[in-house]
This record gives sequence, structure tokens and C-alpha cells, in this order.
Amino acid sequence: MAARNKARKRAFQILFEADQRGVSVQTVLADWIRHSRTDTRQPPVTEFTMELVEGYAQYANRIDELIATYAEGWELDRMPVVDRNILRLGTYELVWVDGTPDAVAIDEAVQLAKEFSTDDSPSFVNGLLGRFKELKPGLRRE
Repeated sequence: MAARNKARKRAFQILFEADQRGVSVQTVLADWIRHSRTDTRQPPVTEFTMELVEGYAQYANRIDELIATYAEGWELDRMPVVDRNILRLGTYELVWVDGTPDAVAIDEAVQLAKEFSTDDSPSFVNGLLGRFKELKPGLRRE
């Protein structure tokens, strides 16, 4: 598995854990970093994972606003927690990470949905992120 793919998966897991625990992503990130430094069985938290988590945290309110606005028929808090956090990570990377090609950001999110969510989730994630790709120039406002 490529290093960036692993980093995305860890970032998703951190967002998911924070959502489940009702704490900030920064708190969970700090926990993961601390555990990786004190327990050799824990994988290290890479720079890219930290960039994704911290970047999401910076734009979290805007990202949730976008998802809530464009996920037709879904309220954010009623959305499956896995899908919600895959979309959060994918939206951040698609809209705010200039170094990642749009197709890669979308494909990586779809792959996470295939691995961690339901059979319907990959098409849902692909459709919503595809819409964000079309609207990308106007989505960056804070």
C-alpha cells in the first residue's frame, strides 16, 4: 500500500474516532502521535496524515456546511458516521489540497468507502465529491 494511501486511511480513522468520541480531531491526533512514540506496535503518524487532519480541522465548519448543503436527502448528523468522515476528508483534500489531483482525491475517498462502508457508499461519495469538483472554484470561501 502506498504511503499516501496509508496516511489517508489513518487520517480517516482519526476523524472517525474524534466523531465517535465527541472530541476534537486535534485531541485524537495528539493521542495517536503519543501512542506511536511510546508503543512500537503502533504505526507512526506521518506528516501527510498530520497535514490532512490539521487541514480538515482548519476548514471543518465550511466542510460540514458544504456536505450538509449538497448531500441531498441527508442531514449531516443523520448520515452514516463512516460516510460523513470519508466525505470530510475527501472534501478537504479535493478543495484545499492543491498538490493532489482531483481524480486522485475522489478515487481515494471512494476506495475508503469501499473498504469501510456499505455497498451504496462508494457511489454516494463519488457523486458528492464529483459535484464538489465541478463547483470547486467557488467552494474555498470561509
